[in-house]
Amino acid sequence: MLKVAVITISDRAARGEYADRSGPRIREILQQRLPGIEIVQAVVADDKKAIRSLLLKNLDKDYILTTGGTGLSRRDITPEVCARLCDRDLPGISEWLRRESLSETPFAVFSRAYSGQKGNTIMVNFPGSLRGAELCATLMAGIMEHGWAMVHGGGHEKPHA
Repeated sequence: MLKVAVITISDRAARGEYADRSGPRIREILQQRLPGIEIVQAVVADDKKAIRSLLLKNLDKDYILTTGGTGLSRRDITPEVCARLCDRDLPGISEWLRRESLSETPFAVFSRAYSGQKGNTIMVNFPGSLRGAELCATLMAGIMEHGWAMVHGGGHEKPHA
């Protein structure tokens, strides 16, 4: 059973100015596509120390999926915090998600989302927009079990033709 943390990074959601929609939607998509998945959710402000603390707290999970903080504003620091924490970069994941997101909106070119690995945990940044988070969650659901298997020494089998 996959264990996943879904973390929404948003000043306004953390202050209660609006309801987090992306985090719950990511959870819903993953539960539909990956029966038995165990998911915890959290919301945190765009604050370096708070984000880092929450990421560290969830390193017992197989995946940490963040939503928000990947844009161009000064407060968008999610990729930097994750990159400094991870041991390895996994650029293919973010490149793939950005490429697929471009089919939905040209604004995906502004995403600075990062993917990496810390120990046995894979971290992936999703955009904060509901549509972007939905697309990324749908795509990731199809590869998460394979990624988990690879982290644990398997997953190299070729799919059936």
